[in-house]
Amino acid sequence: MRKRLLILLPLALVALGVLFVPLDMFAVTPVTRQFKVQASQFAFDPPTLRVNRGDRVVITLEAVDVVHGLYLDEYDVNVRVEPGLSKQIEFVAEKTGKFRYRCSVSCGSLHPFMIGELVVMPNDTFARAVGLTLVAVLAALVYLWRFPPGEAWSE
Repeated sequence: MRKRLLILLPLALVALGVLFVPLDMFAVTPVTRQFKVQASQFAFDPPTLRVNRGDRVVITLEAVDVVHGLYLDEYDVNVRVEPGLSKQIEFVAEKTGKFRYRCSVSCGSLHPFMIGELVVMPNDTFARAVGLTLVAVLAALVYLWRFPPGEAWSE
């Protein structure tokens, strides 16, 4: 049993390295993501915007009924738009996480509930999944090579 653990321990350490070591060389190339967001009483459409870290975000904000705004504190965005008009907002999504944006102009009784969400995903998830899969396959092959099926556990 001890031999088996000694063989698998280095592979477990490699798996931990794949999970926690920065994988910038495998990151997805940043792209420009364009969104058309319509603001109307009392919602943003679409309510959720999803991008990867490093992407350039271009939001075209349109007010449908009354004056609305879009305030996104983490990215220093605060724009106001008149009904029937649109304004373009551009920034680079440098921070990973979920960030709420809200209407920055009092637009009626349900104004406090006019909230949307910007989701900025880390762009290395796929590379980590592939790395962990390769480590798991390697661990299985080494284990089966060293301890063929049918061998007693009492070694």
